[in-house]
Amino acid sequence: MKSGTKWIIGIIVIIVIIFGWGIMSYNGLVSSEQQVDTAKSNIDTQLQRRSDLIPNLVSTVKGYAGQEKEIFTDIANARAQLAGAGTVPEQANANAALSNALSRLLLIVENYPELKSNQNFQDLSIQLEGTENRIAIARQDYNTAVTNYNTKRRRFPTNIIGNLFGFEAREYFEASTGAEKVPVVDFNY
Repeated sequence: MKSGTKWIIGIIVIIVIIFGWGIMSYNGLVSSEQQVDTAKSNIDTQLQRRSDLIPNLVSTVKGYAGQEKEIFTDIANARAQLAGAGTVPEQANANAALSNALSRLLLIVENYPELKSNQNFQDLSIQLEGTENRIAIARQDYNTAVTNYNTKRRRFPTNIIGNLFGFEAREYFEASTGAEKVPVVDFNY
């Protein structure tokens, strides 16, 4: 073989390796991005499930505690905010507002022992608690998928492919500012 032919074959092999690496990197980013989207969809599904349970819970509580109008308004507003959330941070903030309103509702229930013994209320409370757990797990899964995707996207040399094809960093589903504070509930009207 001539020296020129060896060079050409060597260059072709290098091009094939680089091209193969590029395809593998691109496909890896696409797979990771799809995992993030799937995890986000799972959060949306669980938030919708909770949102669907809330009107039944509110109706049950209203039957016993109709004078607690402010909390019912807060829940309705928080549900509307969650339904209108467009970004992950907006959704996280709306979720925190709804969780806060639900916590206050459940604290109000303590003043109505006959409500706590109502089977419908108990069933709804159990379903809501299960849904809250599902939301927490879905958030963890989403944040794990985001971590994996963002890490893969930033690593060299995959970051070259990521930047070339417009793979953007994803945001975490984080608790809103102040979510670590326990809400103050005052029953002295």
